[in-house]
Amino acid sequence: MSHARVERRHLLSAAALGRDVQTPRPADDDDGTAIDAVSGQIVDATTHLLVVENDDGQEERLVIAPWATAWRGGPVPPTRLPIGSRVIIRTRAGRVADCVWADMTRMTGIILDVRGRRDLTVEIDGGPHRGRRSIVIPYRSTGRILVRHPRLEPGYLFDAIGTMQDGAAVAQVPATSQPPYRAEALPPPPPAFGGTRTRISGTAVWSDYTDHGAAYPMLESSDTGCDQGVVSCARLPYLSLGSMLFVRNVCARRSGTVPIVGCGCMAGHFCDRCLDCDTSPRGRIVELSALSYVRLGGDLTKGCFNAQVGLG
Repeated sequence: MSHARVERRHLLSAAALGRDVQTPRPADDDDGTAIDAVSGQIVDATTHLLVVENDDGQEERLVIAPWATAWRGGPVPPTRLPIGSRVIIRTRAGRVADCVWADMTRMTGIILDVRGRRDLTVEIDGGPHRGRRSIVIPYRSTGRILVRHPRLEPGYLFDAIGTMQDGAAVAQVPATSQPPYRAEALPPPPPAFGGTRTRISGTAVWSDYTDHGAAYPMLESSDTGCDQGVVSCARLPYLSLGSMLFVRNVCARRSGTVPIVGCGCMAGHFCDRCLDCDTSPRGRIVELSALSYVRLGGDLTKGCFNAQVGLG
């Protein structure tokens, strides 16, 4: 759905409910630490400076912190990242680059086919919004992937993190542990015990397909665009596109509001837990854009954080 249509839905929803029109609120930290994020392409890198053309086509010059780290399929010095790499950079104190993730992609879906003996080619179905995708698991990464994804078979769920290399999606690390059930055998949500919860706990994940906001599993039927109905093992209320969603990273103690810009129907198939700082309740309750995820204190190589959500 276009950004303009989502924005219009947000305005209409606010008017119908008699609410003030809200805009996305920057992430707040309990201790006041300022964290932000920048996304774009590297145009130059020196020992102390990273120059990036951001998504708006503007040049940003970021000082590289002495402790800064970078990841591009594995740890790499920030100054060794190739010119032209697509990056998301966590910044502190305004213009200081703290952590850089380069050419990242996340591969989430239902396994359709697996081919190969050493390097594996896996076809996955990412749902009606993302379609089918072919990914490569190089031989050097198969051990790490198979430890947490033992059923590389059609019908099972797959979720890995890797990089884009020459137009190909290459899986390097598992994003989470593979659910033990087949995709169509999602466990039912737990029973409700009355009352209305203002905050719902579960898992937040990220996706490079979510456009500067959030995908939410339980959208009103007119908003889903999903051929297979809405599913989730978390007991979530129905919301609509354009709604503002409050998201709190329980582990990093950061919170903010983001617009719901899409249907998280694939995230709804995962009835897993996040173990970032504690054990979360089962169910993925929001799928954030990579930029929103980093701004809320998430680490893209970890794949999830324990979260609470509610209406913004």
